[in-house]
Amino acid sequence: MVSTLADEDRVLSTRGPKKPSTVADAGRFLTSRLRQIGIFLALLVIVTLFQVLTGGALLQPDNVSNIIVQNSYILLLAIGMVMIIVAGHIDLSVGSVAAFVGAMSGIMIRDWSLPWWVALVASLAVGALVGAWQGFWVAYIGIPAFIVTLAGMLVFRGLTQIVLENQRITGFPSEYRQLGGGSLFPGLFPPETNILDWTTVGLGLFATALLVVSQLRGRATRAKLGLDDEPRAWFLTRLVFGVVVVLGLTFLLASSRGGTPIVLVVLGVLVVAYSAVMNRTVFGRHVYARGGNLQAAQLSGVNTKRVDFLLFVNMGVLAALAGLVFTGRLNSAGPGAGNLFELDAIAAAFIGGAAVTGGVGTIIGAITGGLIMGVLNNGMSLMGVGIDYQQFIKGLVLLLAVGFDVFNKRRASNALK
Repeated sequence: MVSTLADEDRVLSTRGPKKPSTVADAGRFLTSRLRQIGIFLALLVIVTLFQVLTGGALLQPDNVSNIIVQNSYILLLAIGMVMIIVAGHIDLSVGSVAAFVGAMSGIMIRDWSLPWWVALVASLAVGALVGAWQGFWVAYIGIPAFIVTLAGMLVFRGLTQIVLENQRITGFPSEYRQLGGGSLFPGLFPPETNILDWTTVGLGLFATALLVVSQLRGRATRAKLGLDDEPRAWFLTRLVFGVVVVLGLTFLLASSRGGTPIVLVVLGVLVVAYSAVMNRTVFGRHVYARGGNLQAAQLSGVNTKRVDFLLFVNMGVLAALAGLVFTGRLNSAGPGAGNLFELDAIAAAFIGGAAVTGGVGTIIGAITGGLIMGVLNNGMSLMGVGIDYQQFIKGLVLLLAVGFDVFNKRRASNALK
C-alpha cells in the first residue's frame, strides 16, 4: 500500500495538479466536499446520539440486523430513485408498483401454482414492463415524469386492489420468504455457543479488501489522468473510516443470532454494481449530463430519450424487487402494501445529497440517506416516540437536507461572481 501511494504521489507531481500543501488549501478542498462529508458526519452523529439516548440498545447486534432488514426495500428503491433524480425526474409510483408486483407474485404462486423461483423472475419482468410503460410516456411522448408517475401511483394502486380483490394473500413458500427475512446459513452456530458467524466474517473481510483495492485503484487512475486534487491525508482518513465502518458492521452482524441477512448481500451487490455503472460507464456519464444540462447533452450527441426510457425500466425492476422483499418479509401481499414507500425513497435520495435540479447525486449517498431515515425510525421507536412525532421529525430532516443543498449552491454561485 505504501509503495502504491508513493507511486501516486510521483504521478501527481509530474502529470496532475499540485496537491494542497497548506492548511488554507486543505480547508478549501474540504469545503468543496462539504456535501459529501456532511452526510456521513450526519449519520455518525445520529447513530451516536441514539446510542446514548437508548442506553446502548441501538447498536445491539440483533437490532443492527433488524434495521437493515426493516429498511432494505427503501434502500433498494433509493438506488433507482437517485438515478431518476440525477437525470432531473421524479417517480411517485414506486410504492404502488412494489405493492402491485408483490400482489402479482402472490397470485402467481397461489392461483397459477407457479414454482416460487418462476414467480420471482416473472415478477421482475412485470416490474420491467411497468417501467417501460411509464418510460415510454416520459421519454417518447414528452409528458413530465411527475404527471406520468402520479398517474402510475393511482393506476397501480388500483390494479393491486383489483387483482387481490381487496383481500390479503398469505402463506408463501419458505424459499420465497428468505429473500426478505432469511439469513445465510441460519443455525450454523446456535446462539448459546457464543461463536461468531464466520461466514459473515469472511464476507466482511472480502468487502473490506474490495473497498481498499477499489479506492487505491480509483485514486491511481485519477492521478494518471491529472484529475486528483484530494490531499493524501484526507484520502487515508476517508479510507480508514470506511474500513472501520465495514469491519464494525461485520462484527455486529456476525454477533447477531441471525447472521448475515440475505437481503444485505443483495444490497451490497447492487450498490457495487450501480456505483460502477454511474461512475465508470458511458451510460452513467450520460445520466449526469442529461440532468446537469439537457440541451448541452443533446448537442453533445447524448440520446436523452433512450437514457430516460432505460432509467424508468430500471426503476420498475428495482421497485419489483423491493415489492418481493417486502412481501417475503411479511409473508403476505395486501392492497395497502407499499404505502408511502415513494416518499421515503425520495427523502433518502435528497438527504443523501442529490440535487433538486438534477445532475448531482450518488448511490452511496442515497444509501446513507436511507440509513439515516432507518436509524431515525428505529431509534425513536426504541425510545417510545409516537408515529406522529416520527413523521414530524423526518419531515424536518428532509427540509434541512434540501435547505443545505440550496445553501451550498448559493455559496458556490456567489464564489464565482
